[in-house]
Amino acid sequence: MAELRGFVMAAAAGMLVAVFAVVSLAPRGAEAKTTIEPCSGSDSCQALLGYTLYADMKVSEVAALFAADPGALLAANALDFGAPGAAHRILPMGLFVRVPTRCSCADGVRKSVAVRYAARPADTLATVADVVFAGLASADQIRNENGLASTDPDAPLDAGQKLVVPLPCVCFNSSDNNLPAVYLSYVVQVGDTVPAIASSYETTVTDVMNVNAMGSPVAAPGDILAIPLPACASTFPKSASDHGLIVANGTYMLTAGNCVQCSCGPGSLKLSAGLQPRCPAPHQFPALTDPPTTVSHDSTYLPPLSAPGPAEAGGVMPEPGSAGSP
Repeated sequence: MAELRGFVMAAAAGMLVAVFAVVSLAPRGAEAKTTIEPCSGSDSCQALLGYTLYADMKVSEVAALFAADPGALLAANALDFGAPGAAHRILPMGLFVRVPTRCSCADGVRKSVAVRYAARPADTLATVADVVFAGLASADQIRNENGLASTDPDAPLDAGQKLVVPLPCVCFNSSDNNLPAVYLSYVVQVGDTVPAIASSYETTVTDVMNVNAMGSPVAAPGDILAIPLPACASTFPKSASDHGLIVANGTYMLTAGNCVQCSCGPGSLKLSAGLQPRCPAPHQFPALTDPPTTVSHDSTYLPPLSAPGPAEAGGVMPEPGSAGSP
C-alpha cells in the first residue's frame, strides 16, 4: 500500500481500527482508495458488494460470477424469488445490483476470497479487474493474491487460467452507531458526491466519513466506500441454525431450504418471517398425535399376521409323507 491513514472507531463490542488505504485500481497506475478493516480470527459476517453489470447477464450468471446463490442475489435486491424463471431473467448492462457475500478474515484484513474466475481469451488482469468486476478489485490485488509475477496488467492471460479475485468488505461487528447494520462496498462513479451517496442510502455524510476514516467529504471515481445499511437482526438462540441472521433494510433472506422468507422493513426495522408460496403451508402438514401406547384394532391399523409356519420361522422343513406335510 502506498499510504495508510489510521482511524479508530468505537463499535458495539469493542474498538475496531478502520483504514482508508490507497490502492491501484486502474491499469496504468491511477490510485484509488478503499476502506480496510484489520482483523484476527476466523469469524465472518454477511456483507454486500455494489456491482454494475458490464453486459446483459442472467441472474444466475451474476450469481455464478460471485459464487453466490441466485435466490440470495434476488433477495438482496428485493426481487421476487418465487417468480417463474426468476433465476434466468436477463438483467440489462449498466444495472446496479447488490451482491451478497461472506466477509472473512484473511491475511489480517477483512475481504471476500470465495470468488474463482477462469480467464477467457483476450482477458487481462486490467480487464478482469476494471471491466468484469467493475473496479471492485485492482489488477495489483489480483496479481498479489495469486502470486503472479509482476507483469504488464494489459498482457493477455492464458485462457482457462484460474484466478482468486479478492473483493472488499467490512464487518465492524455488523453494527453502526450501536445499531444493526450490513455494510455495502460501493465503487464511486463519475459524477458521484459523498452527500449524494449518503442521501441515497439514507445515512449522513458524517457517518460515511467516520466509517471510512475520511478527512474531508470528497471521494474520487474508483474509490471504494463502506456504506452502512440499517438492518434487522434476529434474536434466535445460539443453538438455532439462523443465529446471527441480519437482513438489510428493504430486503429479505431465505432460510430453511429457501422456504422461509425473513424480511426487514421497509416500514420498520423488525424482522418478519413467512413461508414462500411454493412451500408447504402449516395447514398442509398432517395433524400431530402422541405416540400410541396401546394397539388399536380398528381399520387404521393392519390386523396382526398369523404365526409363521416352521419354514417361514426358520425351522426344519418336514419330510414328504411325514406328519404335517401336505
